[in-house]
Amino acid sequence: MSSYQHSKTDESLASELYSPLPQGRLLFSYGMNAIAFFLTGLAIIPLISILWEILVRGTSGLKPAMFLTSVIDDGFGNAILGTITMVLIGSLFSLPTGILTGIFLAEFGISKTAKFVRFITTILTGVPSIVVGIFAYGLIVFVTKGFSAMAGGFALAVIMLPIVILTTEEALKLIPTAQRLASAALGGTRFQTTFRVVVTAAIPGITTGVLLALARAAGETAPLVFTALFSLDWSEGLFSPTASLPVLIFNLYNDPSPERNQLVWTTSIVLLGLVLCVSLISRVILAKRRTR
Repeated sequence: MSSYQHSKTDESLASELYSPLPQGRLLFSYGMNAIAFFLTGLAIIPLISILWEILVRGTSGLKPAMFLTSVIDDGFGNAILGTITMVLIGSLFSLPTGILTGIFLAEFGISKTAKFVRFITTILTGVPSIVVGIFAYGLIVFVTKGFSAMAGGFALAVIMLPIVILTTEEALKLIPTAQRLASAALGGTRFQTTFRVVVTAAIPGITTGVLLALARAAGETAPLVFTALFSLDWSEGLFSPTASLPVLIFNLYNDPSPERNQLVWTTSIVLLGLVLCVSLISRVILAKRRTR
């Protein structure tokens, strides 16, 4: 084919690329966009209504002193401390194990063992949280003969673990193979390529998975009812019953006392704010990392 024919072919392709779409395809595209926006709005309405109800009912009872007093004094300071403690314990157990397992499945997971681990992890994502609570009760509470923050943290770790594993694996799979080949071409070993190139590039996706796991754990109620139980006052230690924000809401929702009922709505605001703060802090850190 001559150069003239090549140029004519390029011009025809360019004209087709930049020419407007047919009227029928434009109408179909606009119609699908309108349906998508409409369905998105329908999905957001219940969320907005719940948030509005929580803000309206809870804001009026919010006082600074409530952050420093326990439930027995019409505050929720002990519940905030208990929630943070158990989420940190769960993170200590689940995050290193989950991230390393996700790296193994994404970068080295070709064997039958890796397929089995992936299969079990996928099953764990669908296990109801109350079943996890019963499992932690039988494994820790029944053996130690006592409810504790450690048992609650263990239950939250079991819930967080499959989320961290699967999101880490998917984040690593999104990294182009060309980056791995470039590192190998420059003399990088498999270990160096995985941890210095692939994992570094996937940190935003891994962080998103960690945040999802933290948000899921912070809002769990059933596992903590079976493991950490509840306490109206400050906890005596990691091996004693411990209050948490979700269980506080669960226990006091039907309380006939107006003060305790108001405390439920105020606690809901605090729980939402706690999850939001974790998300915002992580986004700021990621933004600074991208800038660097």
